[in-house]
Amino acid sequence: MSRFSVAARVAGAFLLGSLPLGHWLLKRRGQDSRLNSAYNLGVENVVQRVGLPVALGSAALDLAKGAASVTLLRPRRPEEAILVGVAGYLGHLNPPKSFYAPRGRGNLVLLGMFAGLSATRQLPVSVTTLPLLAYAVTLAGSRYVSAATLAGLLTFDALVSASPLSKEAKMASKVLLLSAAWRFKENIGRVLDGTEPRLGEHVPLAGKDPDEVLAAFMIHPLNIDDFYQTPRFRWLRYVVETGLISQEQVFELATHFRPMKIAELRGIQTASGKRVRMYLLSSPLMPEMFKTRPELATERAIQGARLAQELGAEVFGLGAFWSVVGNKGLDVQAAVPDLTITNGGAYTSGTIKAAIPGILAHFEKEGRDLSQAVAAVVGANGVVAFGIARTIAPQVRKVIMLGRDLERLDRSAQTLRRANPTTEIVTTTDYAALRGAELVFTATSDPDPVIFPEHISPGTWIFDEGRPADVDEAVRDIAGVRVIPGGVVRPPGSMTTSLDLHFGEGAVPACLAETLILAATGEHQRKSLGQQTKLENINFFVEEAQKLGFEVVD
Repeated sequence: MSRFSVAARVAGAFLLGSLPLGHWLLKRRGQDSRLNSAYNLGVENVVQRVGLPVALGSAALDLAKGAASVTLLRPRRPEEAILVGVAGYLGHLNPPKSFYAPRGRGNLVLLGMFAGLSATRQLPVSVTTLPLLAYAVTLAGSRYVSAATLAGLLTFDALVSASPLSKEAKMASKVLLLSAAWRFKENIGRVLDGTEPRLGEHVPLAGKDPDEVLAAFMIHPLNIDDFYQTPRFRWLRYVVETGLISQEQVFELATHFRPMKIAELRGIQTASGKRVRMYLLSSPLMPEMFKTRPELATERAIQGARLAQELGAEVFGLGAFWSVVGNKGLDVQAAVPDLTITNGGAYTSGTIKAAIPGILAHFEKEGRDLSQAVAAVVGANGVVAFGIARTIAPQVRKVIMLGRDLERLDRSAQTLRRANPTTEIVTTTDYAALRGAELVFTATSDPDPVIFPEHISPGTWIFDEGRPADVDEAVRDIAGVRVIPGGVVRPPGSMTTSLDLHFGEGAVPACLAETLILAATGEHQRKSLGQQTKLENINFFVEEAQKLGFEVVD
């Protein structure tokens, strides 16, 4: 058999494997294969979404494609049979641009390939049947389809490597194993993190159960310890500690990771009985990268929104520094118009608005004269911090507005002076001015602390709404200083998660809670996007949160 004939068969198998048969079928039935892929949802959920006949039809086409790539092209030798089978699978995973369509994991293509290899009788029966046995045993034991597939391919590679077949055949089996492992890398990461759906596991789907909804929320590590929290990255800590790579190299490596599902929030149930499950997604950019590489951050946020949509979420929230990328979510929403996206600003403002009266009341109960107090607002150029300044200005003698843009601060200060003629309003960019304040409210978007012991006088009360925290831990050691975390909410029900969110057990940030409330109420038009936050939406979230059973932590 000439080299040309072998190459022609391999090319033919690749083209046959690249045909998006399942996608064409789903498209004819008005279905989107990207949103109905077992790669993200699991087989059972695809059946729920598209119906059993369509799901079986799509599966049969992939099965036939895998078998046909081996049998129709009539390979003459065992080596050719393996090469042709692998080419068909690679065609399915990496089709030419003209045949591109969203693809699943290719399990049925692989199963068809093994059926075709068995039918050609070019390989020993054990080489085609033992991998299927390994697949079945692993699936029965773990109920993870991805782990079972890799176990089967590992068995196949071991059998081929131990056989007298040619080097080409052995190389082809390794290419098959590595290609599948690369395709399954995210699934294996989810297995390690405990977020991969098992065979038979229930997952809520949009519109299928009126009492259960699914949402997603984008987070990022605040420091290197957060990066190591998830089992899929924990091993890197030991690599860094041995000196093989540096921490800076880990940070750079993180810029190449697309968004992934790393944890879930379960057990959330509103007072009305509606259950909300939330997927926590992450592209592990460090805080400083949101300033140095804003275009990358926006790109990752858009990818996160698309992943949330593919996973079946109805609402997608942008947390921490994700909330400020892409014009505070506007660009992300424009890129993924069919998914409700929020930056959480309305309920964050609402929780602060709700918490401030209690803080001021406690301040007075301590024997402090609120009407003669000096209060400072840090980050006053921002919408949230200016809202705080507007709330407290009528109740204190003096307000110090601290920010980066003095010109903008002065314009905001003029607004406050007109509304509060008896209150002294001053503006500054100097943190040393905080030493003259008894109350400090801070809400910046800085990745590192901005308030240190040299800025604070003994006895000062500090309401810290910054995420990450604006107040350095050393400030707590100053005599009489009280640091109060802001924007922290406890959802209704018995929330559980494997991830430390840094808000205390059973508590979440208000921006995440806003995502939950949008999903629970279906009031998607209340989403927060861009710079402006409507007062009516702030009031809506405060009122609905109370009805649903959310509690502001103070």
